[in-house]
Amino acid sequence: MSGTKDFSTTRRDLLQAAATAGAGAALFGSMGINPALAAEVGRSEKPLKAAFSNAGLQATWCAQGKQAAEFWGKLFNVEVTWFDGQLDAVKQRAAIDNMASQKWDFVAIQAFGIGTLTQPVQKMIDAGTPVIDMDTLIAPLDQINVHSFLAPDNEFMGASVTQALCNAMGGKGKIIMTQGALGHTGAQGRAKGFNTVVKQFPNIEVLDTQPADWDVSKTARLWETYLTKYPQIDAAFFHNDDMALAAANIMKARGRTNILIGGVDAMPPAIQAVSEGRMYATVRNPSCRIHGGAIIAGVSAVVGGEKSGQGIPKNVVTDGPVVTKANAAGMQWMQDHFLI
Repeated sequence: MSGTKDFSTTRRDLLQAAATAGAGAALFGSMGINPALAAEVGRSEKPLKAAFSNAGLQATWCAQGKQAAEFWGKLFNVEVTWFDGQLDAVKQRAAIDNMASQKWDFVAIQAFGIGTLTQPVQKMIDAGTPVIDMDTLIAPLDQINVHSFLAPDNEFMGASVTQALCNAMGGKGKIIMTQGALGHTGAQGRAKGFNTVVKQFPNIEVLDTQPADWDVSKTARLWETYLTKYPQIDAAFFHNDDMALAAANIMKARGRTNILIGGVDAMPPAIQAVSEGRMYATVRNPSCRIHGGAIIAGVSAVVGGEKSGQGIPKNVVTDGPVVTKANAAGMQWMQDHFLI
């Protein structure tokens, strides 16, 4: 995944320098973080142990989130152990059952589907472990007492990209939405945003809305069928960039490069595609802000004594902007440093 795999020498040096309190304060100050705050919630005298899981590391958004959690974990003296969801609800449940059988200072989880992890998560909460919910609901917030829920406004993300596509279509034509996993509350919000916008355009026809479950192979198969079935497709909205780019490859192979493509996540390959005109728009689902924020929330709970609903809100909105050619370079820089 371009732009996020390797630390530069400067960043490695800074990270090593952060091991001392004085250098750490300078580093946090250079990042726009109040050094006093960093000292208060930052590096504990002993390493903290945290368990993380997200939907599946096959997805570039999830892989970037792991990198961000590990980066921020090193800054705050947190040892991160990963439990891969493998884009499969059953496999993630087995991983979280394993997680719940062990002792952690705090835990952060992005569920593949709502309601699939409630029992083992409740077990950890009952044991007094702060559980940070990331990006999609483990269960409705009135049904499970997570420490906090860090997520973007998925309805906004779906609506903003769909609006950009509809405007570019001149308010008429044919569009397809390719959804993520239907049990994922983020995907549900993106679909709601899409539907809210297209209803405002009576001359836009929605041809299909099948899910591809974040799976690029399934997306490619769907789009092979669509391009055969529909001689006219003016635009396509995808619930993440991985699916959007997989479909774009199929469109290019079939000579259908006139289709306007919109995605979600603003991952580095999609930022480049927007800059080059291969994608029309994407919106940043801030993986780094969410996973790094989970590190800070956990450390604040354990070291700073921060309480759910008091020191930290039960629901923290972590929105990112729509990405255009005008702001693409800056967005890439922010991701390179795990800031958004």
